[in-house]
Amino acid sequence: MATVFKQQKTKRDKAEGIVANDAEEKAIFKNKQRVLLLSSRGITFRHRHLLSDLGNLLPHTKKDAKLDSKSKLHIINELADLNNCNNCIFFEVRKRQDLYMWVSKTPNGPSMKFHIQNIHTMEELKMTGNCLKGSRHILSFDKNFESSPHWMLMKELFTQVFGIPKTSRRIKPFIDHVISFSIVDNRVWFRNYQITQKPVEHRSATDTTDLTLVEIGPRFVMNPIRTFDGSFGGQTAFENPEFVSPNVARAKVRNAKAGRYKDRMEALAKRDQKMKDAVLPDDPLSEKNVFA
Repeated sequence: MATVFKQQKTKRDKAEGIVANDAEEKAIFKNKQRVLLLSSRGITFRHRHLLSDLGNLLPHTKKDAKLDSKSKLHIINELADLNNCNNCIFFEVRKRQDLYMWVSKTPNGPSMKFHIQNIHTMEELKMTGNCLKGSRHILSFDKNFESSPHWMLMKELFTQVFGIPKTSRRIKPFIDHVISFSIVDNRVWFRNYQITQKPVEHRSATDTTDLTLVEIGPRFVMNPIRTFDGSFGGQTAFENPEFVSPNVARAKVRNAKAGRYKDRMEALAKRDQKMKDAVLPDDPLSEKNVFA
């Protein structure tokens, strides 16, 4: 009914010669960011809890069912279009132990793939910090995000995906926590802190503010793998040369264990051969040979 009323009002204004000021209407910018949140099959309980924590932190997200296919990721663009979302966070699980996170701007890109490590969920950490569910947050980025183009692109992508629009329907009009992104060892460290007042007994005369930060959770580390110019595919814009696949790391550990086992077996074989060589020949004048 509202759309019909607006159309009829526009027709009436045109008939009466009333022209709306389009310049003022176009000058108003509305941040309409919506994020689709989903995962693949084979997700573990820890990964599922992390996905739930991100959904609680980002009230402008929409959850969808698990994706069956791991090779046809372009289907996610259609799912995002059906859910009226222009961003996507996709958890891809391999071998029920390796978690990869896709952050993408649907449907045209860019998109980034990360390997998630050191996962600690809210229930696991039991931190003392707390925040209102549905409240907005402040995004804090390390100064290293301005050091190279791919870090700058990552900062802009995180700003659009993790930033909560003030026009979102399910948000509370409060800002009571900070989400921090820091670059250490070419990895992005994710932390969530509550903004609270410092107790009076802990304040000093040199403090310029009475505010302090208390960690809430979750916390995890994102190791960037690749940046694509399209959504869930396309040409590679950046590739991390320092990334080592978890399969390769596990293979090195197995080979190291196999090498130690091989050395131990060779030492046992040498010992047996030495014991055989140390056996003395029979003495012809021994009692066994004389009185045989």
